[in-house]
Amino acid sequence: MQMSGYIRKRSEKVICGLPLYDLAIGPDLQNGEFRGHARGIIAIGDIATGWLALGGMARGIVAIGGFAVGCLSLGGCAVGLLSVGGAAVGAFALGGGALGVIAVGGSAVGYYAAGGAAWGKYAVSAMQRSPEAVEFFKTWFSSIWRK
Repeated sequence: MQMSGYIRKRSEKVICGLPLYDLAIGPDLQNGEFRGHARGIIAIGDIATGWLALGGMARGIVAIGGFAVGCLSLGGCAVGLLSVGGAAVGAFALGGGALGVIAVGGSAVGYYAAGGAAWGKYAVSAMQRSPEAVEFFKTWFSSIWRK
């Protein structure tokens, strides 16, 4: 339902205690909500929490948003096991700024790190080429690695 610049729509189908989908976008001042908080298997909202979460702030197994937290996170700032974003933090982080066990980005910090500026136990950057890092990235990223 859309009224006064906000959207609230929730599925009647429930799986594992969560609605199949939930949409909550914009403020609903009549109910005291300044931001829509969607909670569902598929959650879309200003704040979204679900298995697939899409929103300004997204939390879920797969999270896509301005600030995303999840197993697979994509966003301006992404935190998770596999993170892709402007700023990425995770086990595997890919971004402008990346921090992780494996970090790839313009500026990367990790155990294995690759980037324009990279710091780590094994790193490949404009300033250094650790043989271990070169071999690691060749093995795992052979299709995109430049020879």
